Amino acid sequence: MALEITTGRGLYRIVEAAPPALDADAILLTIAMERADGIERVVFRSRIDTALAGASTPADLIVQLRPWLEREFEMTREAALKSIRTERKLHEVVFDASNRGPF
Repeated sequence: MALEITTGRGLYRIVEAAPPALDADAILLTIAMERADGIERVVFRSRIDTALAGASTPADLIVQLRPWLEREFEMTREAALKSIRTERKLHEVVFDASNRGPF
């Protein structure tokens, strides 16, 4: 499943970059934002508290994340790129009781 968002940098597709993982209290989604022309691919991890996710499937969660990603695109993109370059690990966005995001 691929969703699209329109950003100041052009059209990007939002896709699952890896199978979802379940933690004791969260669902972990690895999400890629791919520019439509193929020039750029930015990957990050999203940790969604199970209390917020409810019975939603990973595909449903990505659909719910879409408007948030469109609004927070630049911040998320920059943080993800910086994390890969400097820390050599995926940037993780956490959605829980203190940061509900789109949930």
